Amino acid sequence: MPLGLLVLLVAVGIAGIAVLLHLTGHSRAFEIDSEATARREWHRHCPEDEVRAVLVAANHRAALIEGAQGRGLLWSFGADTTAQQFDRVEVTDRPDGLILRLGSFTAPAVRLHLSPEERAQWRARLTGATP
Repeated sequence: MPLGLLVLLVAVGIAGIAVLLHLTGHSRAFEIDSEATARREWHRHCPEDEVRAVLVAANHRAALIEGAQGRGLLWSFGADTTAQQFDRVEVTDRPDGLILRLGSFTAPAVRLHLSPEERAQWRARLTGATP
């Protein structure tokens, strides 16, 4: 088989798989739609931590976790979630939300899309001035 034809078949095959995954809904971002979902996902990442409080973002893409081992952030990362516990966080305001600098090599900064009301609530929780 000529190399050009093989490259074409591979490219069409990969594109076909991508389209099929998208059409079947497997390319949607994970939604953290409730406190129960946030707790379940947090325990999947940090099974030893006891969750005390959860604050879920209105866009269902992130949740702030207060656990027995400290604070943490759970956020949608494609069709899955990822979590990061932190001791300190640097919070920067943006017109569309917040940027959290977690000081971790694996997740140095996370950009959250939050409404102005949510932004104030999240900032208060992150800086320790919980209303």
